[in-house]
Amino acid sequence: MPTRRRFLAAATAATGAAGSGLLRAAAEPALPAPIAALRNRRGEAQPITLAEREGRLERARRLMRENRIDAIALAGGTSLDYFTGIRWGNSERLFLYLLPQKGNPFYICPAFEEDRARERMTQAPAGGESKILTWQEDDDPYSRVAQALREAGIASGRIGVEERVPFVFSEGIRTAARGGEITSATPVTAGCRSIKSPAELALMQLANDVTLQVYEAAWKCLKPGMTNREVSALIGTGYSRTGFPGEASCQVDEWTALPHGSMQAQTIREGSIVLIDDGCVVDGYGSDISRTFVLGKPSDKMKRVFETVQKAQTAARKAAHPGVPCEAVDAVARKVVDEAGYGPGYAHFTHRVGHGIGMDGHEWPYLVRGNKLPLQANMTTSDEPGIYIRGEFGVRLEDDMYVTADGAKWFTPQSRSLEEPFAR
Repeated sequence: MPTRRRFLAAATAATGAAGSGLLRAAAEPALPAPIAALRNRRGEAQPITLAEREGRLERARRLMRENRIDAIALAGGTSLDYFTGIRWGNSERLFLYLLPQKGNPFYICPAFEEDRARERMTQAPAGGESKILTWQEDDDPYSRVAQALREAGIASGRIGVEERVPFVFSEGIRTAARGGEITSATPVTAGCRSIKSPAELALMQLANDVTLQVYEAAWKCLKPGMTNREVSALIGTGYSRTGFPGEASCQVDEWTALPHGSMQAQTIREGSIVLIDDGCVVDGYGSDISRTFVLGKPSDKMKRVFETVQKAQTAARKAAHPGVPCEAVDAVARKVVDEAGYGPGYAHFTHRVGHGIGMDGHEWPYLVRGNKLPLQANMTTSDEPGIYIRGEFGVRLEDDMYVTADGAKWFTPQSRSLEEPFAR
């Protein structure tokens, strides 16, 4: 039965857009001025073109030849999006993209999804020339994989399976390619994705610029009594205003000593040390930035730890040159931390110094001990040393960097101090 409250609500909703806007304005609290000042920046993003995706396929085929791989198999996920522009979620039903070293691609697709797949193929390289092999709900979808391999002339070939293809799919592919060999597609997928184009770097630059802008706006709003969840929500609102999806974790005081934080509710007080981390996504390309700062006056110990981490971050960036092994970048940062008395090894600097970043928040290459892969120009990674003192506090400084012929450059300015984390 309609109540008086529901009747009044319905009547109010019908009074027109102007009236509704006034009521919403009265009901919703005003945004803090630094957050309200953020503006939509979507118009600055230039999407990846079809021509660039076509170039990616040519590079993939060159890497296939170099690694003696006859085809690569991708399910839904980031690599499929990278090569084709098709965003497709995985389920228990097989959807597979097969790219032969020679000839046009194949799509293995549930029959009822064919129209949707064809619609998305219009934005993909060789969309009109690609072949779709469909299967009904009571069919064996891997018989279509075997058919595609036969039609491509590689039934006894070497098939690279992308590392994020679900195990059940990769086992089915193995069965379908009984006369051939299954291997890893990583030399091809990582070989392509880890080297960024100017267009990719531009999208990542925008993502980093937006993240730092939103962080700074949120920092200007902080005051004693706020909770870490309120800070995260404030940053989320800031990202919404810029037009890009993003988030941030916020940790306070002793919880900053946990690199990925805690679920505990935390309150900021005068003199609290605060660590915020994460980023946003601009047309599929992300940022990952951490800032540590103090609300008020930091202790001398906090300052010493910050200065050590800052020095380690600088050392890592300066060490990153084409030809330098990934592990060497980690080693120089860790040496700074060890010499300051916070070693040995992973005692207080508990994680690697960096990870690749691009379409995935963590991707190739990884700056970690044991990884001898040499850096190349246009690789992009995080640079994020940290010192974590359990029960007290932690400091992490993270900026993303890109390797150039002359060394590495940060996308964003390095944090200056605990008191002025966004000073230029």
